[in-house]
Amino acid sequence: MKEILNLVRFPNLLLIVLCQALVQACLLASGINWSKALEPGFIMLTVSTVLVAAGGYIINDYYDVKIDAINKPERMVVGKKVRRRHAMTVHMMVSAVGVLLGFWLSWQVGLINLGAVLLLWGYSDQLKKMLLIGNVAIALLGASMLLVVAVYADKLNKITLGYALFAFLISLIREIVKDMEDVKGDASFGCRTLPIVAGLRNTKFVLYPLLALFMVFVLVVIFHNRTGSWFDSYMALLVLVPSLWFIVRLVRSDKKKDFTFLSNLGKFLMLTGILSMLLIG
Repeated sequence: MKEILNLVRFPNLLLIVLCQALVQACLLASGINWSKALEPGFIMLTVSTVLVAAGGYIINDYYDVKIDAINKPERMVVGKKVRRRHAMTVHMMVSAVGVLLGFWLSWQVGLINLGAVLLLWGYSDQLKKMLLIGNVAIALLGASMLLVVAVYADKLNKITLGYALFAFLISLIREIVKDMEDVKGDASFGCRTLPIVAGLRNTKFVLYPLLALFMVFVLVVIFHNRTGSWFDSYMALLVLVPSLWFIVRLVRSDKKKDFTFLSNLGKFLMLTGILSMLLIG
């Protein structure tokens, strides 16, 4: 059971559930209305998203058996605890159910889920090996995780778009950092990620403006005249300050463990940013 939970990145799936529930209850409802997150249609939407994401993690590990043997041998599941053909079968099943559930809810959700499945397959097979394209693909998927809730509710608004942009930026930053973390294994199998093509030092010079853009975005949100003092203080303390620390640590980073720390810090920023929805309004 533990191996299966590791295979589908169970904590990440919980984060998806939390993100979508917050969008549904906080951004698309009047005030904070948790009953909206218990509606059958929304629950089915979340299940479909989780299934697509789980299938994406499985297919990624399916293609990364040799790379993971170098980058993270202690965390390998496919090829070690689960046979590759079994992993592929499970991927096909959960992805298909996720897409079918999406089309059952609406053709728009179905198309988004189908597009996500195809993009995750392409990412796992080829896109992740290409300069920045794989990073952007995953960042777009991170944003779509939030947007699909608004699309299903037919309530796409500026606040939801703002959080989707937040998710896109921090996901893009984190994906580049993860490439820096995995540079050794990726280089052994012909990947053309940014750290391999440009080197770690030059990759940092790509991250600095992205981090600056991210922080400017957070400042714009903080100083927006429609946000309250509690929200502003929260964003400053738990998003802006950690972002400054991210830059400080990035300047000093040159080892795998340093980039692992930054990757985890990026996940923390995603979590704290998403939780700020509780203070909207």
